[in-house]
Amino acid sequence: MNTRGSFVLASMSPAGTGPFSPVQVQKLFFLLDENVAERTGGRHFDFEPYDYGPFDKDVYLELETLKEKGLVEILKTYSHGSRIYKLTDEGLKTGSKDFDKLSKPVQQYICAVVEFVRSLTFAQLVSAIYEAYPEMRVNSVFAQETE
Repeated sequence: MNTRGSFVLASMSPAGTGPFSPVQVQKLFFLLDENVAERTGGRHFDFEPYDYGPFDKDVYLELETLKEKGLVEILKTYSHGSRIYKLTDEGLKTGSKDFDKLSKPVQQYICAVVEFVRSLTFAQLVSAIYEAYPEMRVNSVFAQETE
């Protein structure tokens, strides 16, 4: 990927125009940077341990930039006042082109991670990240569920 924007669009494209919550986009890009950065042009973000695990405010800034270009839609939810991020039709078209340039194993991994982050609740996703990356828990305000 030659730019952060093309990486973001390609990474979100397996979801079509389906929505991502803030925690889902943060964890999606964290997992991709952790596990396939060398095959996607290097790390695209600089994640640090934060309230709910790995976080980089530049994820939101990049999504805002892509919104200004008409490639991402940012919707506010009324129930929690949070945001929902999704590709526009043009963003999906652009992202799919970049996604298609990636190797099959990277495409499969991205698809699996997109499905993973979108299938879990907030608590399940944060807990799963902490289990796999305990170093990302150091600044947490999240009370992890225990069995």
